[in-house]
Amino acid sequence: IDINVPIGCGDVAVWPGDVVVGDKEGVVVIPAHLAEEIAAEAVEMTVFEDFVIEKVQQEGRSILGLYPPTDPQSAEDFKAWRQRKGR
Repeated sequence: IDINVPIGCGDVAVWPGDVVVGDKEGVVVIPAHLAEEIAAEAVEMTVFEDFVIEKVQQEGRSILGLYPPTDPQSAEDFKAWRQRKGR
């Protein structure tokens, strides 16, 4: 038995300090040096997905051009939504 040594788990190297995240769909290993960057990106993605869900469910907006935001108006709408919501 060892502590703080690299291991192999499901053919993936896991190093001390790495972040392991899992849900019902699977597990990912995030290298320690990328954890903050990935966490920040995940927060931004969650905010955008909340915006998309609101637009589709409450306003009946089509997902086309909204997710992914290929319509330039989607970016403007998201910016305004963020300001209104303080997010």
